Amino acid sequence: MDSIIKTVAKQSVALFRNKYTNLAFSVLAAPALLGISNMALAKTVVVSSPEKQIVVELTDNNQGPQYRVLFQGQPVINDSKLGLVFQSLGEFGSKFTIEETQTSKVARKWQQPWGERQWVIDRHNGLSTKLSNGKYYFYVDIKAFDDGVGFRYRVPKQADLNQLNITQELTEFSIDQADKATAWWIPARGWNRYEYLYNKTPLTKIDRVHTPFTFKLDNGVHMSIHEAALVDYAAMTLDQRRDGILRADLTPWSDGLKVKTHAGFSTPWRTIQIANNATGLLNSDLILNLNEPNKLGDVTWVEPGKYVGIWWGMHLNENTWGSGDKHGATTDETKRYMDFAADNGFAGVLVEGWNIGWDGSWFHNGDVFSFTETYPDFDLPEIAAYGATKGVRLIGHHETSGSVTNYRKQMTDAYDMYQKYGVTQIKTGYVADGGDIKRVDADGIIRHEWHDGQFMVNEYLHSVTEAAKRQISINTHEPIKDTGLRRTYPNWISREGARGQEFNAWGTPPNNPSHTTTLAYTRMLAGPMDFTPGIFDLAPKGLDAVNRVQTTLTKQLALYVVLYSPIQMAADLPRNYAKHPDAFKFIQDVPTDWQQSIALAGEVGEYVVFARQERGGKSHGNDWYLGAITDDTARKIEIDLDFLEPNKRYEAQIYRDGDKANWRTKPYDYVIENQLVNHKDKLTLSLASSGGTAIRFKALNKR
Repeated sequence: MDSIIKTVAKQSVALFRNKYTNLAFSVLAAPALLGISNMALAKTVVVSSPEKQIVVELTDNNQGPQYRVLFQGQPVINDSKLGLVFQSLGEFGSKFTIEETQTSKVARKWQQPWGERQWVIDRHNGLSTKLSNGKYYFYVDIKAFDDGVGFRYRVPKQADLNQLNITQELTEFSIDQADKATAWWIPARGWNRYEYLYNKTPLTKIDRVHTPFTFKLDNGVHMSIHEAALVDYAAMTLDQRRDGILRADLTPWSDGLKVKTHAGFSTPWRTIQIANNATGLLNSDLILNLNEPNKLGDVTWVEPGKYVGIWWGMHLNENTWGSGDKHGATTDETKRYMDFAADNGFAGVLVEGWNIGWDGSWFHNGDVFSFTETYPDFDLPEIAAYGATKGVRLIGHHETSGSVTNYRKQMTDAYDMYQKYGVTQIKTGYVADGGDIKRVDADGIIRHEWHDGQFMVNEYLHSVTEAAKRQISINTHEPIKDTGLRRTYPNWISREGARGQEFNAWGTPPNNPSHTTTLAYTRMLAGPMDFTPGIFDLAPKGLDAVNRVQTTLTKQLALYVVLYSPIQMAADLPRNYAKHPDAFKFIQDVPTDWQQSIALAGEVGEYVVFARQERGGKSHGNDWYLGAITDDTARKIEIDLDFLEPNKRYEAQIYRDGDKANWRTKPYDYVIENQLVNHKDKLTLSLASSGGTAIRFKALNKR
């Protein structure tokens, strides 16, 4: 009898799996025969993506709910646990069974006020499943897109549920054939937040890692695990348990709890981006589509653009943040930068080190900062008035050194002061070791929190919403990772969250040639990054120096297209741009807001080619730009120009590596040339070691 039951159950499941790929939604229950086990009675619900590329199964059994994911008919995520553990209630998982389901279909597009593309397509099938143990219940919501999957937990208000403390999330990602997969990753819960060089290893060699976590299966399928809409919850890192089984590991509070919440909450979306190749990940809008629409209303005051700043000189030790003979943030120096910005078409000037507190031990004591008091040699009203005559805005800066209670106490007055003087963008900083963010309780006790714990998730968002009340945008450095909240709060205009350009000035080792070719497929999947490209003096202390920029000059140009941000800095000193005025023209020309963006070619950590169409601007959206960068390996890449508009001619203004270019010995060997092209043409890009190509396709009259 037992063998007959097992055979019938297996045949039912096999028959179902052969047929459900033609369905958007399905429900399967194994035969309810006398004597069948509880496992055989398990119910499975299924949702597939609109083009049937992806299928997600959700099953209940005695061990708790599980899910698995198939891509083009093949498993990519094997049976993986789902559930939450609460301090007072225990596990919401085991003994919870599927009670009811609700399905949905969505096909729409929505408009970004700024971004990689103006219009985003949101097309997915949804499945909301209620799981109950007879007393309590929760939901698992799933959205299946053709480029990936998002799922989350919802715990509605219900009898006897009020305050809830989460001690663990049971979510797993069991990677199919993980022993053959390759991963690119940075460690989580470390002292340096997200600012590490990426490791490339077999997937089974990772321990605890940050997301986005990108990996490649042996069959060439590329995947990235991340999260979307992280609000009032702890950030998710991934902890490898048994080989290939990754568990969601939430960043804890100082008291060890993971999340402090109450009934009626939703978790962030757990996301799995899936593509046949590396560029498929780059062309995905999954993270944005899983965030809520704009909550701020009219945001025409959020202005993309390029800026310069009193910044790089501090990293080179030519100037200081603190007061004294080498003080960088002076009235005269700011005016000089404003003149340079006005002469070269830049919208703003960032000034760091203007406020009281930079002298002494600010790095270890952020309580010394005042955000409303200036040094005597920095006249804020005079500078604001001068910038207004030049059409150049002052970009503000607030460094907290991780003392967030001190910052919150002053935030209202500080933002009001900036609003008074026409400052519409602020770069905020939270320099502190991981786990050493300082907060002070109401009882005066000092606590230390992680940058990506629930407390700081809320602090970062608080600064953004307070700034929005004054029509100020925020560019967060030492941030919480991006999870697409720029859709909901468009004034969160950019952030850092990875090793930026400054590591080339003093970091040992500096960023290696593969750093930016890896960032494109890892950190940049989360959203914009203020990397601060555009260094022209690539080796200030000589080509043999340890700390230098390990790229060619044209790779610095290409970064403006490859590493997306609606605000881009021309990071070098003005005098260094004067040495290469012909190459500097590309930085002057390249926009920061795009009509559309297309990743054309690439492999993780090796190379990437992006094409982007200008949105509005001087060309009225007619011009395209291309950026291509490579790692330490020189390479030739043939690119079809079929992204260009048919029946138009373009002048391709090409900035490329010279024949002898090499980042180690000849980083300044570059060629600028023009070529007439149309959408039927091909171009061969010749990239030197750690080199790049930057192209402006300037639209000409129609034929």
